[in-house]
Amino acid sequence: MTRTPPAWLTVLTTTDSEEKARTLARGVVEARLAACVQISGPVTSVYRWQNGIETAEEWHLFLKTSAERYEELEAHIEREHDYDTPEIIALPVVRGSARYLGWISAETAPVTSL
Repeated sequence: MTRTPPAWLTVLTTTDSEEKARTLARGVVEARLAACVQISGPVTSVYRWQNGIETAEEWHLFLKTSAERYEELEAHIEREHDYDTPEIIALPVVRGSARYLGWISAETAPVTSL
């Protein structure tokens, strides 16, 4: 059975301040790499880092994008993020409203020069 890759993704990342979350969200939407970014927080993250257990307050970003823009979105997050190893996890959107998914596709379509 051949599986078709998902056409849309929800990409997750975190940052350590609301201001940084808003800046990152605005940047990816302006660049048409995400149609929408939802920010929630603060959340408490507990993780292992450099041989220790850390606890930090973070803001979670949920970026809605098309699969074709993922590589550019990942590169943008890597470039603009100040973490050494930012969380970048893409989850497939298996189903959704046709109107909403169409909107994501339209808003993340690369702008072509005339």
